[in-house]
Amino acid sequence: MQIFQFTDFSKLDLARLPSPCYVVDEVAVERNLAILRQVADASGARVLAALKAFSCWRLGDLTASYLHGSCASGLHEARLGHDYYRGPEQAGEVHVFGAGYHEADLREILQIAHHVVFNSCAQWVRFRPLCQAAQRARPELRFGLRINPEHSEGDVPIYDPCAPGSRLGIPRSQLDVSTLEGITGLHFHTLCEHDFPPLQRTLAAVEEKFGDLLPQMDWVNFGGGHHITRPGYQIDDLVACIRDFASRHRVQVYLEPGEAVAIGTGVLVTEVLDLTWNALDQAILDCSATCHMPDTLEMPYRPELLGGGEAGELGHTYRLGGLTCLAGDVIGDYSFPAPLQIGQRLVFRDMAHYTMVKTSTFNGTRLPAIVLWNSATDTLETVREFGYDDFRTRLS
Repeated sequence: MQIFQFTDFSKLDLARLPSPCYVVDEVAVERNLAILRQVADASGARVLAALKAFSCWRLGDLTASYLHGSCASGLHEARLGHDYYRGPEQAGEVHVFGAGYHEADLREILQIAHHVVFNSCAQWVRFRPLCQAAQRARPELRFGLRINPEHSEGDVPIYDPCAPGSRLGIPRSQLDVSTLEGITGLHFHTLCEHDFPPLQRTLAAVEEKFGDLLPQMDWVNFGGGHHITRPGYQIDDLVACIRDFASRHRVQVYLEPGEAVAIGTGVLVTEVLDLTWNALDQAILDCSATCHMPDTLEMPYRPELLGGGEAGELGHTYRLGGLTCLAGDVIGDYSFPAPLQIGQRLVFRDMAHYTMVKTSTFNGTRLPAIVLWNSATDTLETVREFGYDDFRTRLS
């Protein structure tokens, strides 16, 4: 996982914060949104915020002022997009893809969504009468299929939708063209933290395998995983590619970045609870890898720490671990210029995306508070703190 930080969080007064907490800089979020809007305006693409990566809905109105709507992976995200990401004019689109739909959930989705994408021809055929009835009541409804171009660009199998045996998307061998009545768009998603060339290669695979279907389509969704807002991304190439694809195939192109909305915008602040030793110096923090930053274990990757170095790089090395009973609740080994102290605050960088949306209360662990910071004015707002009831009410 690549780490970016567009804000100097060393200027943040950690004593003003609860611990643990996520701190999101709204100035940095708006910077990312402005770049995404520039891409939309220059290319003609419609850009959606992928809520699966970043669902801080307090910033929904800000997001809606720049983007065309949101995309969801199921009913609850769709409702969040409908309720908080549509702007004052209620104009924002709500797009939904589900690997599989419960009928009851789909009935609700059909009342609020604009695009609904199916993961198999069988589910589309099964629910087509229901969908077409909903479309008669809401003519703006459109339906699509997620395709699998069987072209992998990801390095980590758990995050590769095109890995062999993937359950996501329809391979060409499984796409029954006799079921396409009512389908007006195709969706694919192959990227994860990628720049433009992997998209270019993916599009070649899509056109090779599914190009004969494109004349029947009104829109094509290029999915997410586009690192558009990171330094060095080839924005001009992306814009030219979208314009070319849309012109040649006469389709509306959609992008649904998630991480690109939030990269470089937030940190996780934590506190040292205890200092121990077992083969090496250890520090127990009031956060948790498994509860608060699970990608460090799933991907895995080593998050960067403000003021910290690699093990052995600086004078004092510690293994940083969480406060749960999981033996593997370890964030990593870091070095510091001075010995750590109990009560000292530490700051993990680039922690806004795929962290807040993945938290759990395993062991009854307290969820980090959510704090909005304006790096231009230094104003802080603690949006939400969590306690016992948030743990209790999840379980019975």
